[in-house]
Amino acid sequence: MTRLISSLMSSFLLLAILGFGLVLIVSGNAEGDALNAWKVNLADPNYVLQSWDPTLVNPCTWFNVKCNSNNSVTHIGLGNANLSGQLVPQLGQLSNLQTFEAYGNNLSGTIPDEFGNLTNLVTLELFFNRLSGPIPGTLGKLQKLRELRLNNNNLSGNIPMSLTNVASLQVLDVSNNHLTGDIQNNGSFAFLTPPSFKNNPGLKPPKCQISPPPSAL
Repeated sequence: MTRLISSLMSSFLLLAILGFGLVLIVSGNAEGDALNAWKVNLADPNYVLQSWDPTLVNPCTWFNVKCNSNNSVTHIGLGNANLSGQLVPQLGQLSNLQTFEAYGNNLSGTIPDEFGNLTNLVTLELFFNRLSGPIPGTLGKLQKLRELRLNNNNLSGNIPMSLTNVASLQVLDVSNNHLTGDIQNNGSFAFLTPPSFKNNPGLKPPKCQISPPPSAL
């Protein structure tokens, strides 16, 4: 009986160790799964994503993917890679991503609302693609964002008011789209210049703000 109990305990311990190891593998590869979900939605005629192997523990060795010391993705650089297809909501799971560069491709479809979950994002460059639909208002949650370049796409609708609350925003380019509505001149937008918005026939320039009369002496 003692031998049977010992054998059962050994089996239970082995199963527990295997289960814990499986949890670690699944957790460690979650960002790889998110990137692979994007890869399978892309046409890649030049095979630039050939090294994107979803069976690896993490994606830190993949082409133009960089990670921090904790093996979490911080940089994706796929500009001018001749990729076509769509962005996917799973990209919003890359919680430590700081730079996302996918400019100069043939990306179509919309910018997922889930990009608002990338709260460590500093640079988002999606210019010179074929993206359509609105600029997600969720981008206003990106309080570390400094550069947002969405020019030369087919974006439409209003520029989200929430972006004016991104105090860190230094560069915004939404020129050469189909945006409409009023251009705000408050918050972070107060320091932007007309070239940021040019060639959007439906955009209206900021309303002039009338300065209060000087106080009487």
